[in-house]
Amino acid sequence: MGKRRVVTIGNKEKGGSKSSSKAGATKKIKRRNISKGQIHIKSTYNNTIVTITDLNGGVIAWSSAGLLGFKGAKKATPYAATSIVGSLLEKTKKVGLKDVEVFVKGIGSGRESAVRAIAANGLNIASITDTTPIPHNGCRPPKPRRV
Repeated sequence: MGKRRVVTIGNKEKGGSKSSSKAGATKKIKRRNISKGQIHIKSTYNNTIVTITDLNGGVIAWSSAGLLGFKGAKKATPYAATSIVGSLLEKTKKVGLKDVEVFVKGIGSGRESAVRAIAANGLNIASITDTTPIPHNGCRPPKPRRV
């Protein structure tokens, strides 16, 4: 049939079914105004992923080149990185983000252009940090092949 409407008066429920209607209930998303945030850019040889978070690390929005419809080798281009940032800032206009800290990870070609696109779209960049993981002589290499 249809969803039953539950009206709460005080502590009692009226109408609807006797059990709670958690399956049909929709969670009300609380919009917050966040003036400071973080932008994480992960740039690989194959793709670029950009995530906007608040200062605690809670994700506000994210986007990637594959999400925008780029396929194959075009996902790792600088043009794809600028389009990712543009679409991402369109999503987060309601949040009111002004100052950001940028964290760049990876060695792809979308690193520089993503940071430039952030600055071009009117956000104040407080800091740019490179968080690319660098091995400090980690694992032992495999033994040489004997043919």
